[in-house]
Amino acid sequence: MTQFSRRRFLSSAMVGAASVGIALGGCRTPLAQAASPRGLTLRGKEFLLDGKPFRILSGAFHYFRTHPKDWRDRLLRVRAMGLNTVETYVAWNFHQPYERKADFTGWRDVAAFVRTADAVGLKVIVRPGPYICAEWDFGGLPAWLLKKKDAPLRRSDPAYERAVDAWFAELLPRFVDLQATRGGPIIAMQVENEYGSYGDDHAYLEHLRDTMRAQGIDSLLFCSNGATQEALKAGSLPDLLSTVNFDGDPTGPFAELRKFQPDKPLFCTEFWDGWFDHWGERHHTSDPAQTAANVEKMLAAGASINFYMAVGGTNFGWYAGANQSGTAYEPTVTSYDYDAPISESGELTEKFHAVRDVLAKYTTVPHTPLPATPRRMPAQRVAVRESVPLMDALDALSSAPVRRTAPVHMEALGQPHGLIHYRTRVRGPQGTKGLRITGLGDRALVFGDGKRIGTFDRNQPLHTVDFTVADASSTLDLLVDPTGRVNFGQGLNDPKGISGQVLLGDEELHDWEIRRLPLDNLSALTFRNHDTPTGPAFHRAQVHVDTPADGFLAFPGWDKGMVWLNGFALGRYWSLGPQVTLYAPSHLWRKGRNELVVLEMERRGDRIDVRSEPDIGEEA
Repeated sequence: MTQFSRRRFLSSAMVGAASVGIALGGCRTPLAQAASPRGLTLRGKEFLLDGKPFRILSGAFHYFRTHPKDWRDRLLRVRAMGLNTVETYVAWNFHQPYERKADFTGWRDVAAFVRTADAVGLKVIVRPGPYICAEWDFGGLPAWLLKKKDAPLRRSDPAYERAVDAWFAELLPRFVDLQATRGGPIIAMQVENEYGSYGDDHAYLEHLRDTMRAQGIDSLLFCSNGATQEALKAGSLPDLLSTVNFDGDPTGPFAELRKFQPDKPLFCTEFWDGWFDHWGERHHTSDPAQTAANVEKMLAAGASINFYMAVGGTNFGWYAGANQSGTAYEPTVTSYDYDAPISESGELTEKFHAVRDVLAKYTTVPHTPLPATPRRMPAQRVAVRESVPLMDALDALSSAPVRRTAPVHMEALGQPHGLIHYRTRVRGPQGTKGLRITGLGDRALVFGDGKRIGTFDRNQPLHTVDFTVADASSTLDLLVDPTGRVNFGQGLNDPKGISGQVLLGDEELHDWEIRRLPLDNLSALTFRNHDTPTGPAFHRAQVHVDTPADGFLAFPGWDKGMVWLNGFALGRYWSLGPQVTLYAPSHLWRKGRNELVVLEMERRGDRIDVRSEPDIGEEA
């Protein structure tokens, strides 16, 4: 593995030179000797790496979407595809879900991911955000930025920039000695992400650029945007390389990039070789032969490419994001397979082989045998015999409730994920009136005096639920089940829980008791051997495994919920589809007894299936 020597950071004059691609920071000789610069630089319309022509053949692989014990396996598959570089985002909220010191241990050791890539012979492109989109919850921003409703984001706002600066001060120094300018594998880093699709605050982009330079990042910096003049102008800085993101035929997008930036290399930083899915849609795929044909057009034009994605992944836990199309809210599924050349579970797909054949015409692909599909568990059916109703377990799941005059969103209470429960007493008698909620994120189960009386959904904002207050008072419970925060566009400020009003008839209800339910630890739950066919409830099952391997969990007859395997949150399932199975990597299983806990919000099935093949939906 490369050993990195520590060098003093560039002087301010040298930083300015590096920002236009003259990487002086790695020189061992005096400047007057004009030695070849270290790292990735530009010479007209081509890239140079350590002074020699270099074409970037890269693939996106998100360390936060793959178990760390599989990083090396997937990186070897990236190399086997014929690529020389791997690209990753850094998800801020993965490292700092709560407003305290960021975590860079274990799965979150992004520097270890970079070193592993280096060990298998790959260069690295890092896209540190702070915003990444990526169909990841809140585009990678931490939920605590939404403590104040309508907090400014992705702009020259002092509070937002202070938070970003503090994050970058923890993150970026971990990359300094891993840069190619210092003998490491990192060849380039991105400033923000597709900013031209959000705003045109160049002062904000300049602040990020300057912060990165001040933290020791002397690598080539770039801005990537959609392939339109409007997006490129809004989201680029004149002293940085501009790149474009697109799918399909590269002719038009590259013409737009040439028009905007005529004298620099062509680089597609996101060639969308597949797509992601929302709940309730069909599964998206793309034709391998057509994908390969478009890749050949790019390579024939002398362009560099980053496949988005090269390696499919998983939105484990609560991290799947969402989109907003007009007023419609569209949450993303747990699988991020993306129809990538290397699947979510490591399979080398037909697309992998088609693209590899094209790459072999333009570069030397490894001649070692291709990796086999990772081992999978035999199928079995698992009975579910233990349950506990969620509403009976509030005290076990939550610390003392907080009281507020009106409901507040979960971020205002320091909660990044999970469920949130609201309760109030309504004076009566009042008869039956229509109950409604404003500012709901995203789905609320309604209980009157302990009985389920209805459901609210943010996609039905005018919906009302009849609530009868027949006696002196009645208890109203609202259990809010959020899905992903919006990760793209102007709806990015997307608080969860209730951020508006609860109205009964024309009167606003006050005096709320609120319980935070982050569900980080389920050990206090007391399961009993009884049948709880309708939810919300937790259900527990035991799975015996002879030899741990990759498995795929299906929930026939179940409706909507979250799954934990041996205490690890695998992600959400939903009968809406298209996704049917949840990926459970081999490293989460134990030899012998394993525990599955399922939070089902509506109705449970009579079994759980462990399958040996994935099913992420029928093709669109």
